[in-house]
Amino acid sequence: MNQATETAAQIGFDDFLKVDVRVGTIVEAAPFPEARKPAIKLVIDFGGTIGRKKSSAQITRHYRPEDLPGRQVLAVVNFPPRQIGKFMSEVLTLGVPDGDGEVVLIGPSLDVPTGGRLY
Repeated sequence: MNQATETAAQIGFDDFLKVDVRVGTIVEAAPFPEARKPAIKLVIDFGGTIGRKKSSAQITRHYRPEDLPGRQVLAVVNFPPRQIGKFMSEVLTLGVPDGDGEVVLIGPSLDVPTGGRLY
């Protein structure tokens, strides 16, 4: 699927509800030089029963690790963990491509309670 021109197949609302997208606050960010593509290792706090989870994000074009703590982002929290090199990514941090295809993080425009579910 060409992300810029094609849409995904239509799904039902029950399918959408299966994807658990939550807001979390980045509490740690560090370079990930071992990744095949430039990336940053994140620790994101989702509060409550989810707690802190790790994620690898290919966001080096627009973000520096030292600027990320405190930023709220959206992530899928119910995908299985994925091994990326020696790092286990536990959630999928969400973003959209800019005009050059580089990742721009998605987050709320106002501060919201950590752990809130997308609806």
